[in-house]
Amino acid sequence: MSMTRNPALAWRTPAVIVICGCLIALISFGPRSSLGFFLTPLSQMNGWGREVFALALALQNLLWGAGQPFAGAVADRFGTIPVLCTGALMYALGIGLMGYSTTPGMLNLTAGVLIGFGLSGCSFNLVMAALGKLVPEEWRSMAFGAGTAAGSFGQFLFSPLAVSLNDAFGWQTTLVIFAAILLLILPLSLALATPRAAPAAPGAVASQSVRQALTEAFGHRSYVLLVLGFFTCGFQLAFVTVHLPAYLIDRGLSAEVGGWTLAVIGLFNIVGSLSAGWLGSRMPKRYLLSGIYFARALSIAVFIMLPAHPVTTLIFGAVTGLLWLSTVPPTSSLVALMFGTRWLAMLFGFAFFSHQVGGFLGVLLGGIAFERTGSYDLVWWLSVLFGLLSAVINLPIVEKPVARPVGAAA
Repeated sequence: MSMTRNPALAWRTPAVIVICGCLIALISFGPRSSLGFFLTPLSQMNGWGREVFALALALQNLLWGAGQPFAGAVADRFGTIPVLCTGALMYALGIGLMGYSTTPGMLNLTAGVLIGFGLSGCSFNLVMAALGKLVPEEWRSMAFGAGTAAGSFGQFLFSPLAVSLNDAFGWQTTLVIFAAILLLILPLSLALATPRAAPAAPGAVASQSVRQALTEAFGHRSYVLLVLGFFTCGFQLAFVTVHLPAYLIDRGLSAEVGGWTLAVIGLFNIVGSLSAGWLGSRMPKRYLLSGIYFARALSIAVFIMLPAHPVTTLIFGAVTGLLWLSTVPPTSSLVALMFGTRWLAMLFGFAFFSHQVGGFLGVLLGGIAFERTGSYDLVWWLSVLFGLLSAVINLPIVEKPVARPVGAAA
């Protein structure tokens, strides 16, 4: 790699790259995972029903996913730094202004559009792609697991932090503090600098174009199955992140139980993500994904059938944490295995768009179901059904590089 040949970049060892990537994942994932704690105060201040907040965060999830392939393509073509910095600035602006949104339209702009597009440029998706390009291949699976685990630690850290800061300074000031923390991504992005794509040298085989990469990927059955299965991950995660705190309060538990449950999810997902990264290099990734989705469906079914209690809720948090983002290392590894790393950010971005379409529907249907029926039961059972379907969808995936004509671009 060029960073080892250039003395000015000698500080960017694989360990430094992974650590800085993990810090970016932690900082970017933490604030958005705690937004459920602002549903009640923001809605009460403006006299809104829960569907207003749910729509803004559903829009955020959708735009995060929709912007991801484009942010990934720009990062693949022009390098990671400008994308990470632009995303961080949009994210910080959106979360800082979110607390001062007094109309549904303004909330959609701040919590929806700015945070959504901001996340598409600075979240762990871009980190995964940069790690895939910059670290040696033997580091890749564990680096993906570490980056995902760091995002989980952000959830563990920021969920109780949000509750504490809300109590100490008020929820609006808490959002401003989170915006300031997000600006730390700017200097950290220097470690994840990837080179601009250079034009092919005279006489060399032309590099694969965006159009060729997309045609190849979406004509590949295993990639399509992987993308479809990832929908469920987004549906379940977004619904739980946004609606679980309110769901627990509705069942008679305290806000602190909700905060610690999300924190436990984040803490145990550190173990789950690292384990998934380790297992992904030692067993078929399709079986790993299928097992994760099936276990999620089972844990949700058991949780909603049990009486509400802090102990069972925290146990659910621990089990869910082990399965939370553990789908990301095998999913990103499969994309890299199938197509290489040239367009990894973009192709994983399309998989993540499917994830975020699921997230959009999970958040939105949660708000609609509650306003129509006074209960979240319908969406909980949809989460179970989608988990079972994804467990089946991932089984036929073929784990090998895509077949290319001899001499075609890698």
